[in-house]
Amino acid sequence: MITGDKLNSLPEPPGEQGLPFIGETIAFLTDPDFNQKRNTKYGKVYQTSIFGSPTVIMIGSEANTFLFRHENKYVVSTWPKSTRILLGKNSLAVNNGSFHTSRRKLLYNAFQPRALASYIPTMEQITNNYLHQWEKTGMLTWYPQLRNYTFDIASNLFVSNDGGSQTSIGHYFEVWCGGLFTIPIDLPWTKFGKALKARRQLLEHLEQIILKRQQADNPGEDALGLLIQAEDEDGNSLSLEELKDQILLLLFAGHETLTSAIASFCLLTAQHPDVMQRLREEQDRLNITNTPTLEDLKNMIYLEQVLKEVMRLIPPVGGGFREAVETFEFAGYRIPKGWNIQYQIAQTHQDEELYPKSDRFDPDRFAPDRPADKQASFGYIPFGGGLRECIGKEFARLEMRLFASKLLQNYQWELLPKQNLGLVTVPTPHPRDGLKVNFSCR
Repeated sequence: MITGDKLNSLPEPPGEQGLPFIGETIAFLTDPDFNQKRNTKYGKVYQTSIFGSPTVIMIGSEANTFLFRHENKYVVSTWPKSTRILLGKNSLAVNNGSFHTSRRKLLYNAFQPRALASYIPTMEQITNNYLHQWEKTGMLTWYPQLRNYTFDIASNLFVSNDGGSQTSIGHYFEVWCGGLFTIPIDLPWTKFGKALKARRQLLEHLEQIILKRQQADNPGEDALGLLIQAEDEDGNSLSLEELKDQILLLLFAGHETLTSAIASFCLLTAQHPDVMQRLREEQDRLNITNTPTLEDLKNMIYLEQVLKEVMRLIPPVGGGFREAVETFEFAGYRIPKGWNIQYQIAQTHQDEELYPKSDRFDPDRFAPDRPADKQASFGYIPFGGGLRECIGKEFARLEMRLFASKLLQNYQWELLPKQNLGLVTVPTPHPRDGLKVNFSCR
């Protein structure tokens, strides 16, 4: 690693800072090709200014490997200011160091295999209810329905709140999500201002749920119950304020990005009938008639390939943020201390060396005899990587597989004509017109 005068003599990455204060934030939020254009113009390392901070974009498996392996040395995890404020200061997502390590261990209790297996019956019941409802409806705009579906599962499994999407918590949650990646101007009519108000209302509801549960003889077996009973290394229980922030994070993690991945699966399989046919043949061959087990779901080899390719082509999260805590060198450029860095998931997944014809939907890239995700260190990172890899990764994979399996076994769906299938990318990718389909029984 270069240090001292030689480091100071290196150039900053090429790029533009844009307008004062807002920089290039508006283009970043509204132009789906923002990074592709700058990657073509400047290469895999370039600077911009987004969310009020000078930011270096670093693309590719080498960049990801560098950042993930130097976590807490040259960089620490960060988020845009709007996201940090709305997640809350106690949230696992916005903390680093020993606090992050200890809280991650506690939260992992909700995602270990024993917990995941216990979630399957509830997940299956909610899935079946929604599938029956969609069959009766016939023609529907699917994406908002999928948001309700994933929120119902998350709120049921994490806080035992049935039908959460139809309650005031569900409404406030949608408004809160809408402000996560915005310019943090706290005025009543801005998305951020509305999201701050929704956060306060959400926390009031969560506080009532938590206090009621703390006073009960048995705090329950869901994620909230596990966290109420949990103690850190010093034997301390989590405070009420921290419980609220951690549960809010779990609801977000179990809902927003998962909805995007499931909607992308529904879109891409509808557009590729050959893939759909192979998926159905696998389900028919496995012939699972009872509640599936974790083992049953692991045996869906081709489904796993398809889901991997879905998240390669349309990753639910476009990238992750770090902050430089030391000035360092990468690829011949000086990255100044205090600047933000965004590693790029979407652009890494478009690397032609790792993924030839990267714009094609080709699940066979991930066939067991030639798994594309094993070619390069951190060349496939739909859930991030390193110390900060998504803690809910296995929960998401479980829900996606169970949903897809039930859907493929008994139902069919066709895209309706005359709709815009272009993707809105913020806060997570989804079809602009909401994914309009004709849904029916097989």
